[in-house]
Amino acid sequence: MAFLLGILAGVHTSSWGMYKDAPHEGFTVPKYLRSVIVAAILAIVLQRLLDFQLATWADAAVFFGVVYAAERLTLELWKSFIREEDQSKYFIPMQFGVLGKPIRSRAVRWSILGAIVVVLIASVWFVVWLQRTYPDLPPWLVILTIGSLGGWYSAFGGAWKDAPVEGFETFKFFRSPGIAIFWSAVMAFLTTNWIYLALAGIGYTVATIETYKTFFFPNKPRGKFAGKPVRYPGILEQRKYVAVLYAGIWTIMIAMLLLAFLGQRQGMLP
Repeated sequence: MAFLLGILAGVHTSSWGMYKDAPHEGFTVPKYLRSVIVAAILAIVLQRLLDFQLATWADAAVFFGVVYAAERLTLELWKSFIREEDQSKYFIPMQFGVLGKPIRSRAVRWSILGAIVVVLIASVWFVVWLQRTYPDLPPWLVILTIGSLGGWYSAFGGAWKDAPVEGFETFKFFRSPGIAIFWSAVMAFLTTNWIYLALAGIGYTVATIETYKTFFFPNKPRGKFAGKPVRYPGILEQRKYVAVLYAGIWTIMIAMLLLAFLGQRQGMLP
């Protein structure tokens, strides 16, 4: 079950990525399968590491969001700090930089990556400690604070990368925390674990935001390719098949959430 949920999460992220990026940089099977493989491996590792029991649809819905978040975090950190790539093809550089200018030094980037990993681990430890020490905090307070944490990290990270190039957008900055609160509230009906609530919440948040940006504005180039030419126009027609696959996975996700609410569940909210 964990492996299957990982495959679904990976195909979902690969599909919106291909739909947006392939017209500009082409399509290759290895690149499309990258997220699928990473998500499948993470799903197996996380289930065993966390001893995550997938006994109900509620468990499956939460775990899907956790894997989605883990896959996105893993690949975004890799692309930003480890991958060596020519950044001139992008309007907004994908490599970590300062004021829109990528940092060339690998040692500096890796040091910053190490600091970020420490902060993330410390955040997880703090949330675990907080739940053990103050388990009776009101659910609404947990949702507004812990549930929005991933959204705030995403907002600040996005602003650091994008704002120096395309300007600061207030709506864009608060969008991730706001949607994360909504999805964390949904997860609060399905789990009592604050870490799972926050991770699954940001996982579904990313899926929601990327769907909005990709399929509600299909003819608007992704920010990192703004103003860049469409080098592979034939893919504009071919990518429609991926959109159908993507919609199918959303249907499965929604069905899974409905079954979770209709079936056995144990959450912070009744």
